[in-house]
Amino acid sequence: MISSSVLFYGIYVLCLCLGLLCVVFVSYWNIEWRGGFAWDASFLQFNWHPVLMVTGLVVLYGNAAILYRIPFTWSQRKQCWKLVHAALLLSSLFLSILGLCAVFDFHTGYHIPNLYSLHSWVGICTVVLFTVQWVLGLVGFLSPCSPLGFRKLLKPVHAWMGMAIFILSLASCLSVTRNADPPPISTNYIEALFANFLGVLIVAFGLVVLGILSNQRWNRLEPGQESSRVSMVLSAVKS
Repeated sequence: MISSSVLFYGIYVLCLCLGLLCVVFVSYWNIEWRGGFAWDASFLQFNWHPVLMVTGLVVLYGNAAILYRIPFTWSQRKQCWKLVHAALLLSSLFLSILGLCAVFDFHTGYHIPNLYSLHSWVGICTVVLFTVQWVLGLVGFLSPCSPLGFRKLLKPVHAWMGMAIFILSLASCLSVTRNADPPPISTNYIEALFANFLGVLIVAFGLVVLGILSNQRWNRLEPGQESSRVSMVLSAVKS
């Protein structure tokens, strides 16, 4: 258990660093080569779109998804961490919607059709599913009127849907092509390399998050299940 927790925190620090680098890289890319930011329906407003989507739909969402895996939280009241989990996801959803507003407003100002690329289809489906997921989570897990049977039924669906949304978020970020949305990536060799490194960072962050989520040793146990975990550990030691 001790070694497992140490391993988790090492991977968790890596996850935090990768997430921070994703935000720094996407922000620097738009400042250095895209001209910066504005909110005036210009190309500079479009630059908010990748920053807000990477920050909200990938980094913030990924960290919210693994919140229950942090061993420190296992000894705390779960209700408190449910609120933190919901607040992080709501912040993620807000940034994602703001990112969509930025690109739709830009399209309107330049008379560009909306939702014509694969990137936009995947992205809008991801945000819609995310909205449905958050509302279901609010009703199912935070509402005092929610029946226990409904919570038990919803929990595996909620976990599966959460992972699916995260994978779709990664796919949306990586499906951007040169002609998907203006302004296109320039032929500047340094910029192209920088954008590629950003893509690699996003993939690395996603793999770390999915690795944490798929490791059963780091699942938060419900009351009465701790003895089962201890028995499993003792059996593994004896074998």
